Amino acid sequence: MKDRNSSRKNGGKHRVFLVEDHPVMRAGFAQLVNFQDDLAVCGQAGSTAAAIREIPDAKPDLVIVDISLPDGGGIDLIKDLAARDPGLPCIVFSTHDEKIYAERALRAGARGYIMKQEPVEHVLKSIRAALRGEICVSDAMRSKLLGKIHGARNTASGVEQLSDRELDVFRLLGGGHGTAEIATRLHVSVSTVETYRANIKQKLGLKNAMDLVAAAVRWVEKHA
Repeated sequence: MKDRNSSRKNGGKHRVFLVEDHPVMRAGFAQLVNFQDDLAVCGQAGSTAAAIREIPDAKPDLVIVDISLPDGGGIDLIKDLAARDPGLPCIVFSTHDEKIYAERALRAGARGYIMKQEPVEHVLKSIRAALRGEICVSDAMRSKLLGKIHGARNTASGVEQLSDRELDVFRLLGGGHGTAEIATRLHVSVSTVETYRANIKQKLGLKNAMDLVAAAVRWVEKHA
């Protein structure tokens, strides 16, 4: 297993790999990272497939992942990377609401969750914290997680009840994608997507497919 601190011991920079499907956002983030004395971008990818293919050769000290990717979700990518290299830290950098995704990301193996609206100083501080092995989330999310650890009553409702994969399907439905397209994006069968749709309707108390799509669209408009 790679020594994650070897580059810094030798006077080098921590190597950061970026997984982001928007080229302009990716370029801006790369410029920010490369401007730091202790950080450098060692590779970039715009999809989960490209990330899985390129990360082993790039040998990063940290992977930064977006939630929404064209061929799957960032949560699944984090799970995959954690299985392949448990010592490789990942953090999420996303516009998606941390109340919905942060805990899921941490369960998948991420070291932290950063909203794209955060100040640059906070983003850089979180990157360095993750490299030190710390968990980096907002104060509000930290309080929520501590409440669960200390036995606070679980009041999960709405989309919080959905599994990671059900939430992927719900988000894609709200983005205007049909069942067949969702199946292709998530690399599952159409019947599997139909099962997820049925589960979502049951958990959210929705009567039919029209109600499901309408609810998904409203949710995406609110949380995009």
